Amino acid sequence: MCEIYGVTRGGYYAWRDRLPSERLTEDMRLVSKIRQVHQASRETYGSPRVHAALRRTGESVGRRRVERLMRENGIQACSEQLYRRMTGLSRQFVLVKNEIRELDVDGIDQLWVGDITYLKVAGQWRYLATVMDRYSRRLVGWALSKKRTTAVTRRALQQALRLRQPKRPPIFHSDRGVEYISTDYRLAVKQHGMTQSVTRPRRMNDNAHMESWNKTMKTDMYHREKFKSDTMLRKEIRSYIDFYNRTRLHSSLGYQSPMEFEKACA
Repeated sequence: MCEIYGVTRGGYYAWRDRLPSERLTEDMRLVSKIRQVHQASRETYGSPRVHAALRRTGESVGRRRVERLMRENGIQACSEQLYRRMTGLSRQFVLVKNEIRELDVDGIDQLWVGDITYLKVAGQWRYLATVMDRYSRRLVGWALSKKRTTAVTRRALQQALRLRQPKRPPIFHSDRGVEYISTDYRLAVKQHGMTQSVTRPRRMNDNAHMESWNKTMKTDMYHREKFKSDTMLRKEIRSYIDFYNRTRLHSSLGYQSPMEFEKACA
């Protein structure tokens, strides 16, 4: 082997018996901490969030060094898998204004956003409705159903109202899905004194925060499992929302979790 690589036997044994350098020793220590942070994030953090989490523990390390160590050791965030979203029921347009185009949100419970997305259990579709406080990105309500109806979106809204008990009714914004623009849902929103807002045609970014949540949840949790029962799916959704609200670092919140951000703003 020494002849193949053009080195002397003495040089090879000197290299083999040499103690690791201080730099290598420090890299090994950092890799161990990186793995701990990555595993604690359910393997959802890429290098920016891993770096932020390390800095929060007092670790003085550069972002590029974290990137290099993760790359060299095969540590990466779970990747998104593509899926086809079903078109669902036909859309209908109602005269509900878009109330958020010029809205300056500077506190919690001013603007809630909602959406409904598709999940599968044993080959059958389930429908997850969620409500988010857009200011803090905190998930404040959710409901799961076998049917895509107004009932599931109303249950998610009721849960949010029970949890938050806002002093002033927030604006509620969603897309123009029939689950949100039906007469029953609009009456429910009105009964709680809330102002309803819906996305207008060609302005899909108005509900981007909820679309981002759906993508993140499916990448971090849903696409990594095969769900055989509603009980299993419900348990994992509840666990992930708790992780998302309490632990997951958000770059848009200065690498804080939603609950940390709300506490800091109180």
